[in-house]
Amino acid sequence: MPVSPPVLAVRALSAGYPDRPVLRDVSLAVAPGEVLAILGANGSGKSTLVRAALGLLPVTTGTISLFGTALPRFRQRHRIGYVPQRVGAGSGVPATVAEVVSSGRLARRRLRWLPRATDRAAVARAIAAVGLADRRRDLVGTLSGGQQQRTLIARALASEPDLLVLDEPTTGVDAASQLAFAATIRGFVAGGGAVVLVAHELGPLAELVSRSVVLDHGRVVPPGPGRTGDRAPDHVHPHAPAEPPGIWRGNHR
Repeated sequence: MPVSPPVLAVRALSAGYPDRPVLRDVSLAVAPGEVLAILGANGSGKSTLVRAALGLLPVTTGTISLFGTALPRFRQRHRIGYVPQRVGAGSGVPATVAEVVSSGRLARRRLRWLPRATDRAAVARAIAAVGLADRRRDLVGTLSGGQQQRTLIARALASEPDLLVLDEPTTGVDAASQLAFAATIRGFVAGGGAVVLVAHELGPLAELVSRSVVLDHGRVVPPGPGRTGDRAPDHVHPHAPAEPPGIWRGNHR
């Protein structure tokens, strides 16, 4: 039986800005169905790593591949759901939860202005997965910070991705929303998806993590004693609590 290539593979990556290198010789890989946590202090290069890996920042040296395809040739953007750090869902033109989440289907539409029944069904599933079905017609600007963040995760889920990249999704949100995030990720992984989770502290998400890497000043820190717990677990084994209703079960390859 053929072995699936890594969902994401980064090899000897260096990246940053012309006057300020941020990452130095970083290598990692994410397998299908895996939840990889990228941990480290503020300024350690976590967000730079995921942005470079997704082609959003220039790379100085090294290689990146997505689903076995070199990044410059990768075209299946609908296979990746990305939630960047601290982006308000309620800014700009007023929009409802359903309208924001619907924008996540654009990468899958052939006629981008004409949603189909499959688009509407995917949007409804994504909204239900983050526990906002009763708020789908509400303006996003009227939601709490945690609910806005859940809306952005639903937008990422709406494309039915195989890889979900979350950059500090629980920062500054309430405990209830953090538990909702954990339930959503649990369901996504149960459906075959892989997750890259950037975090300073894991909180309720810790039990879902398959493996973690720690960055320090742009380099991966080798595993060692004392690197356990929420801030920098060396290896966290997920448990399997009962699944709440409405979890995400997308169609993953």
